[in-house]
Amino acid sequence: MTKQPNILFIMSDDHAARAISAYGAGLNSTPNIDRIADEGMRFDRCYVTNSICTPSRAAILTGTYNHVNMVTTLDTHIDNRLPNVAKHLRAGGYQTAIFGKWHLGEGQAHEPTGFDEWSVLPGQGEYFDPVMIDRNGPRTERGYATDIITDKCLDFLGRRDPERPFFLMCHHKAPHRSFEPHPRDRHLYADGKLPVPETFSDDYSNRAAAAAAAKMRIRSDMTYRDLGLVQPEGGDEIGEPLLPGWTQRKVPDIEEGQELRLIDGATGENYLFTDPRKLALFKYQRYMMRYLQTIAAVDDNVGRLLDYLDAEGLRDDTIVIYTSDQGFFLGEHGWFDKRFMYEESLRMPFLIRYPEGIRPGTQAGHIATNVDFAPTFLDYAGLPIPSYMQGRSMRPIIEQTADEDDKGLAYHRYWMHKDEFHNAFAHYGVRDARYKLIYWYNDPLGQPGAFSGDEPAEWELFDCEEDPFELRNRANEPAYSAVFEEMLAKLDARMAEIGDIPEHVTAEVLARCRTKAA
Repeated sequence: MTKQPNILFIMSDDHAARAISAYGAGLNSTPNIDRIADEGMRFDRCYVTNSICTPSRAAILTGTYNHVNMVTTLDTHIDNRLPNVAKHLRAGGYQTAIFGKWHLGEGQAHEPTGFDEWSVLPGQGEYFDPVMIDRNGPRTERGYATDIITDKCLDFLGRRDPERPFFLMCHHKAPHRSFEPHPRDRHLYADGKLPVPETFSDDYSNRAAAAAAAKMRIRSDMTYRDLGLVQPEGGDEIGEPLLPGWTQRKVPDIEEGQELRLIDGATGENYLFTDPRKLALFKYQRYMMRYLQTIAAVDDNVGRLLDYLDAEGLRDDTIVIYTSDQGFFLGEHGWFDKRFMYEESLRMPFLIRYPEGIRPGTQAGHIATNVDFAPTFLDYAGLPIPSYMQGRSMRPIIEQTADEDDKGLAYHRYWMHKDEFHNAFAHYGVRDARYKLIYWYNDPLGQPGAFSGDEPAEWELFDCEEDPFELRNRANEPAYSAVFEEMLAKLDARMAEIGDIPEHVTAEVLARCRTKAA
């Protein structure tokens, strides 16, 4: 067998592709993350199979969809007796470690398995002086989480057996809400001039009801803590609670002529608003400032890892990947957060460098998803891909031998209907190179953390080439009836292939579709 490459997998939390300068949005600068793209490959169509933290992490670790690994919502935890990619790599000769955010449950039944070393945050963890858990139990680590996680990774690399390959998962908490930048980065992006998305003032017309019902609007659903503002004493008059009984409250929206005074939590600066539009834009700028400041520390620490590989002569023998557990809304449609199958939430950044096998500065237009990561690791390690894994190796895409006539298909399913934080509706669907079909089945199906409602089921169809911002649902347009049927067939085929159970009845859907088209 040829020499097995080292694998360094760096994953942040909620890092949108648009907030990586290698993707060209012009929002911020990430020179160290960009090194991976410049010296390797940038994926432009890497998609998540369930756009929420815990299920995405389970899919990455196991190479299976959530109906198989049973991690469907934030309230489900992984059964660590299941096989996973770290177990296979360790059995194949790799030294394995994970440091940082785990978010798949704590305790003997859920803690990391398959790793020689691990030290992870409980739940979401804290940015400053976080508690971290290893085999010896919890311990408070002094400092900033992004720095600490990288320190642990570098310590592991310094103690590794140089005669054996390593598989290291560096899982950052950042830039997850609430966004808490390191003091060294709090001067960045503070001029209030970050570009505002075209769809910031979206009215959610021509879409399914889920869009208007979601509680993730920057203008009305962000907390004082999210925006780094002082929360006054008081009750509902200062803003509704984040959840019933919680002390964190949302910064209220105002009507024309109302007055709202806000105070910067770090500087004490006062801001007075009487114009609802100006208040909404202020919230957007505060959100984006803190989000991008938090990312700056991630980029710095990616640089520390890359510099170590260079200094130790490991650059050519190491596959380096940078990704996020899902996408994130950065003001598009007026939103923050994720969960939806809309593009900004669905799309994951994915950058990979491997000097032995990837031409520098290349881009991939084929579709890949997070269930494909584990088979890809095993493929490059020269190890068998077990039959239980549902993903496919990305190696043909990376080596540019994939079929150019078949760009692939992504399947997504969000199970946590009407979750208590964001009221996001349950749905599934498929995305090909041009079109996206979504079925809002709007049923909790007994899933933990999902809640019942009376929302009728709906279909959405988007032409992502003609309508990249997904503003016009074409599902009921006669001109798109053939496309709808084609995408429905793709959805049915993919669900049958992976063994997921549909909530729609295809014959009934087609009968309604053809009646409308007649």
